[in-house]
Amino acid sequence: MSKVEKNQKHSVYTLLVEVGRKKDDGLPKKSTGAALMCYSSGVTEEEAVRETTTVIKKAGLSPLNVTGYGSVDERVAEGHDISEDEHLLIKQALDENAVIVSQTTAFYD
Repeated sequence: MSKVEKNQKHSVYTLLVEVGRKKDDGLPKKSTGAALMCYSSGVTEEEAVRETTTVIKKAGLSPLNVTGYGSVDERVAEGHDISEDEHLLIKQALDENAVIVSQTTAFYD
């Protein structure tokens, strides 16, 4: 992280990451992949995507596609309904400068 990024305000971005199969990935045996709902802290959405894919790769998963839904402020401006539980996860991601995986949905053929 550059000195400029350290001084800039972080936001939390909502990301949906689709993962494929990889040996010893921990996904259910008959699944063809999964979707991970993530909250990731970053100065920009691009930084949040990079951090998220790095964490997911380190966890032994194979990211295929990332869909960004924007920052909390952007989502509220677009009329998204954000639950209290989701706000708590977003706060945790911001406080810990972390990637939080809130939900995993396995895919099956």
